[in-house]
Amino acid sequence: MTTPTLAHDRYCDEIAHQVGQLRAVVTSGADLSATVPTCPDWSLERLVRHTGGALRWADTLVRTRAEENIGRDQVPLGGGPEAQGDAGALDAWLAETGELVGAALREAGPDTMVWSWSGIHTSGFWARRMAHEITVHRADAALAAGLPYEVEADIAADAIDEWLQIVEFVQRTQPHKAANELRGTGSSIHLHATDTAPEVNAEWVVELTEKGVVWRRGHEKATVALRGPLTDVMLAFYRRLPLDSPRLEILGERELLEFWLRRATFG
Repeated sequence: MTTPTLAHDRYCDEIAHQVGQLRAVVTSGADLSATVPTCPDWSLERLVRHTGGALRWADTLVRTRAEENIGRDQVPLGGGPEAQGDAGALDAWLAETGELVGAALREAGPDTMVWSWSGIHTSGFWARRMAHEITVHRADAALAAGLPYEVEADIAADAIDEWLQIVEFVQRTQPHKAANELRGTGSSIHLHATDTAPEVNAEWVVELTEKGVVWRRGHEKATVALRGPLTDVMLAFYRRLPLDSPRLEILGERELLEFWLRRATFG
C-alpha cells in the first residue's frame, strides 16, 4: 500500500464528522434490531458496535504505540455498552469513542510508528483506514434506517483509492484465491464520476494484468465503464449499491465488473 493522500487532520476531522452522523442514525428512532441489507448477518446495533469497536481498537493501537497486534478482546469497552437495544447508551458510547480515537490520532500525528496489518506502520495509516471504515459503515447504517447518505468528494475519491490499494496489497502479499483471480490479459474497468469538478480528478482505470491489478487516476477507454455521481460510484464499488441502481450507468462488459465485485476483498 501507499501512504495516505489527504492531510492527517482531514482524516481526523472526517472521523469526528462520521461519528456524529452515525450517532444521528442511532438516535433517529431507527429499529436497532433491523437487518442491515448490505451486511445481512448483522443487525443495525451489531453494525454500530462493530464500527465503534474498530475505532476503539485503532485508538488502543495508536495510544499505546503498539509494536504488535492487540486482540479486540483486550480493548476496553471495545464491544460497546452492556445494555442491548438501548439507543441512549449506544450513543454515549459512540460519542466517547469518537473523542478517544480523535484525540489519540491528533496527538500522534501522521508519522508515529504503530503496528498495522498493512505495509504502512504509522498512525497516519490508522487515521485513513478508520476514516473510510466508518464512512462506508455509516452508509450501511443509513441504508438500514432508510436515511439519506452523502459524503464529501475528497473522502469518497480517497476511499476508492484506498480500496484499490488494499486489493493490490492482498493480491501481492496473501495467498487469497479470490484476490488472485483478479489477474488477466488486459481487461480493464473505468470508473467515472459525473458530478465532480475537474480538479477532483474522480476517474479511475483498473487493469487486470497477468502480474496483478494495476490502476491509476484518469479517463481512458476500458472493457467496462461504471458512471454516476461520485458517492454512488463509491458505494457500488464497495458493494453497497446495486449495479442496477437508476443512478448508475454501465457501458461495455458488465460481466467483468460483476467479476471484480465478487472477488475484490481484504483477504
